[in-house]
Amino acid sequence: MQKVGRFLLVVVALSSAACKKSDHHNDKASPQQNAAAAPPQSSEELKTPLAKIDDVTITLGEFQERINRQSPYIRARYTSLEQKKEFLDSLVRFEVLAKEAYRRGYDKDPEVVRTMKQVMIQKLMRDEFDAKVTADTVADAEMKAYYDANIAEYVKPEEVRVSAIVLKNKAQAERVLLEAKGDAGKTNKGFRDLVMKYSSDEESKLRGGDLRYVDMQNKDVPQNVIKGAFTLMNTGDVSGVIDGGDGKYYVLKQTGRRKQMTKSFDDAKPQIRNKLFREKRIQAQKDFVDNLKAKAKIEINEPNLAKVRIDTSQNMASDVSGHDLVPPVAPAGSAADLQPPPPPAGSAGQPNP
Repeated sequence: MQKVGRFLLVVVALSSAACKKSDHHNDKASPQQNAAAAPPQSSEELKTPLAKIDDVTITLGEFQERINRQSPYIRARYTSLEQKKEFLDSLVRFEVLAKEAYRRGYDKDPEVVRTMKQVMIQKLMRDEFDAKVTADTVADAEMKAYYDANIAEYVKPEEVRVSAIVLKNKAQAERVLLEAKGDAGKTNKGFRDLVMKYSSDEESKLRGGDLRYVDMQNKDVPQNVIKGAFTLMNTGDVSGVIDGGDGKYYVLKQTGRRKQMTKSFDDAKPQIRNKLFREKRIQAQKDFVDNLKAKAKIEINEPNLAKVRIDTSQNMASDVSGHDLVPPVAPAGSAADLQPPPPPAGSAGQPNP
């Protein structure tokens, strides 16, 4: 009974969700032919009843709206009268199941009520923001201001990544260099072992000698070391002994190279537009919810909240049916077009009523 309840839960919840508006086409020919050739249907014709289930009427307009909501592949299968009867039968089954669920009182079940609220919230957020906050609302001036303020993301100099063995005197550095250029330093692991054995710089030593990526303007690494790093053209190349000018001597191994990148404003616009659009939408949703919360009378009982017990055992990770627990509120801005489940028929590719 519980599994039946969960199935009917979804049926009842989604049967009450408002339908999207769509263009209606005559179905005597293919959808493409109808769009071009069929005359517009009157509102009276669209109200023509096709089926009645007790007090529920399925009209011609509703039928067309439901079937035209399917994918083109599904729609192509319902062009004959018999196929239309088949689709209509799926709508009838949907209403019959929903009616039985109401009769059994599932509309008052807490889980059904939560699911109903979730569907309504998703539609509310779509209706409130899909048309009002779009990528087109992001002005060129906003994008240009963002580009100028974050120019380092789009214009980057050439960079080299090196690992370094740092030594205190040149004689020791010459001896270590022989090992670094030999078998011991051929692999990254071998070079790191030499760093751990000889390097005197404790900070870089913790990273296996990694100085990370540097460019010619870097101020954290001695300029002589940077110049030496840029002479290493291939990954794995080992430098000679470099006098850092800071009383230390360096043996470098090149581990990576990044080419110079220059992305113009026009090239960066699509990326910036999407980023700013997401930010504007998130902020608009937050402002919308904050305004609703400000108008509502909300009372929080923190002492009672502290009494809530959370079971963190594995067997509470999902509900009794094995499905992941549904969050109480859908993610803000979710544009999922939730559909009722397909009729329980045996063939694949069943339509959604």
